[in-house]
Amino acid sequence: MSRVVVIGAGLAGLTAATRLAAGGASVTLLSKGIGGLQLGQGTIDVLGYTPDRVTNPVLTLAAIASSRPEHPYAAIGAAGVHAGIEYLKGLLGPELLVGDAETNYQLPTAVGAIRPTCLVSPSMVAGHLKADAKLVIVGLRRLKDFQPKLVAQNLARTTLPDGGNVTVRYLSIDVPARDGEVDSSGLTYARAFDDPAFRVGFADTLRPLLAEGETVGLPAVLGLKDLTAWSDVADKLGHPVFEIPLPPPSVPGMRLNAALLAKARAAGVRLVPGSRTVAFRASDGAIVGVTIETAGAPREFTADAFLLAAGGFESGALEMDSHGAVSETLFGLPLAGLDAGPLVHGDYWGAEQPLFKVGVRVAGDMRVLDGAGAIVHPNLYAAGGIIGGSSRWAEKSGDGIALGSAVLAADSILKELA
Repeated sequence: MSRVVVIGAGLAGLTAATRLAAGGASVTLLSKGIGGLQLGQGTIDVLGYTPDRVTNPVLTLAAIASSRPEHPYAAIGAAGVHAGIEYLKGLLGPELLVGDAETNYQLPTAVGAIRPTCLVSPSMVAGHLKADAKLVIVGLRRLKDFQPKLVAQNLARTTLPDGGNVTVRYLSIDVPARDGEVDSSGLTYARAFDDPAFRVGFADTLRPLLAEGETVGLPAVLGLKDLTAWSDVADKLGHPVFEIPLPPPSVPGMRLNAALLAKARAAGVRLVPGSRTVAFRASDGAIVGVTIETAGAPREFTADAFLLAAGGFESGALEMDSHGAVSETLFGLPLAGLDAGPLVHGDYWGAEQPLFKVGVRVAGDMRVLDGAGAIVHPNLYAAGGIIGGSSRWAEKSGDGIALGSAVLAADSILKELA
C-alpha cells in the first residue's frame, strides 16, 4: 500500500487526506494545531469579489484563470474547483452543506454587511437576502458577541446586490444558557441548544414577540452536535429561521471541522496532531521523510508522496523576517510573487498588499514548481493557502482554492503511485 504524508489539518489537508485514504493509500496527517476551519464562517467561499461582487463563481473564475496566469485558479481550473465542491458536498451531505458552484448566496454578517458565499449550512439559507424581505434580528442579552441593533440598522440602510432593500427590525431576549451565568459564549449557547428542553423554553419566550411574515435571524449558536436544532427551533416558532455566524471561534466552523475529522478517521487516516513538522530528508531530489517535534525526541515519518497543506502566513507556513525576506518554513520552497516590488505599502485602504499573493507555484497536478517552471521535488504536492497568486481574503476564494487543489493533488498522487 502506498504511503502518503499530508501536512496540515485545515480544509485542504482533511479533504485531501480523506480522498487519498478512500482511494487506497495509507495516509498520515500531521498537524501542529486543530486547523483553521473553526475560525471561519462554516461556509465555503469560491469567489466573492473580482473586485466586483460575484454572482456565478465558477463562470467568473474561468475568466480569471484565462486573464491571470499567476492565479491558483489558472492551475486548478473551473473543472477542478467544481470537482472539489462536489466531493465535499457528497462527503458531508445536505445536513451540513447546500448550494452549488454556479450561485453565491448573499448572507448577512455579524456587523450587518452582506457576504457572498457558495456553499452554506442549511441553517443559513433563509438568510439569503432578497428585496422586500421582512426580517427580525434577535439577540441574546447574555451573548455579548452579537449585537442585533448593529446588524439590523446596517442591513436596513444597505442596497442589496440585486437592488432594493429589506425591512428589518431587532429585539433582544433574555434566555440564559446556564443558570447564574450573565456573560455566556457562543459555544455555551450552542451546547444549550443541543438540549430539546432548552429549545422549548427559548421558542416559548420568543414566539409572542414575532410578527406575521417575519424571517428570524439568530446568532449561529443553534446547536453544536444536533444538526436538526435550527429546524426544530423554526418549527416551534412557526417562522423561517437563519443563523448569522459570529466572530471566531465559529460554531458552524466547528460543525464542519468535526464532520471532516470523523470522515477522515472513518476512511482510515492516521491523525498525528499537536506537533510541528520541522525538517525533511531528501534523496536524489525526492522527499524521503519529514520530522516532527515531540516532547520526547524528534520523529520521522517516511512516505512515497507528500502533500503540503499547511496554509500561508496565518499558520506560520510562510514567514517574513525583520529584513523583509519571505520564506516557506519547512521545505525552503521557491516562492512566487517576491518580484512585485515592495511587498507591503502604507496605504491601508488602497491597493492590495503584494505580500498576500506570495506563495508556491504549482503545476496542473499540484506539484510544486520553481521559477523556471521545473518540478522541485517529484513527489511533493501542495494544496490550499500555501499556493500563491491570489489575495484569498479579499477575493473570498480561499475555500475554492483549498478544495480544488486538494482533490487534484489527491487524484494526482493516487495516479502516480498506482
